[in-house]
Amino acid sequence: MQLPEATPVHLIHVNPELNMARFYGIEIQPTLFGEMSVLRSWGRIGTKGRGMMVTYEDAAQATEAFLKLDKQKRRRGYVAVPE
Repeated sequence: MQLPEATPVHLIHVNPELNMARFYGIEIQPTLFGEMSVLRSWGRIGTKGRGMMVTYEDAAQATEAFLKLDKQKRRRGYVAVPE
């Protein structure tokens, strides 16, 4: 099982002019049944936010979904949180 090296990814999008302060998190986790799940969390910075889990049959499908979400969010202005 080859997982993306960048898992988990924590992104933020802050724009004070629009009163926008959002976060978005993506990570891949194995399930107890040999499948892989992509966990997503999002919301306003400072809140608990929301979450969603989508399960895929294998690591390749999960990795593809992970990379697609990461690319999509970065195109919309999200940037990685400096560590």
